[in-house]
Amino acid sequence: MPSCLVVDDSRVIRKVACRILEELAFSTDEAEDQISALERCRANMPDMILFDGDLPSGAGIDFVRNLRREQSGDKPRIVYCTTEVDETLISHALTAGANDYMLKPYDRTSMRAKLAEMGLV
Repeated sequence: MPSCLVVDDSRVIRKVACRILEELAFSTDEAEDQISALERCRANMPDMILFDGDLPSGAGIDFVRNLRREQSGDKPRIVYCTTEVDETLISHALTAGANDYMLKPYDRTSMRAKLAEMGLV
């Protein structure tokens, strides 16, 4: 079963994402900030990470950069998640090491389509 870490400062958003992912046969874990996300990755590197691009103070992009420097940090597929299509921010996330991006709010159809496009379901 593939694993996914959901990184978002909103508990509700994390729960919605986890529920959809679990329906798609992923095991899930959650983190509310980049510090706890890095700790969880160090303990058990997931196959995929959904991260909130709107974490305070640009911490989402920092998380990706820091993760990619970790041992096995090149392993997870990282998806930058945002509420708006801002090509500059998306470009920064991809340059930092994200593999792709997805718009929030999450729904089953768009998440399944994105994961299929990435070859994860």
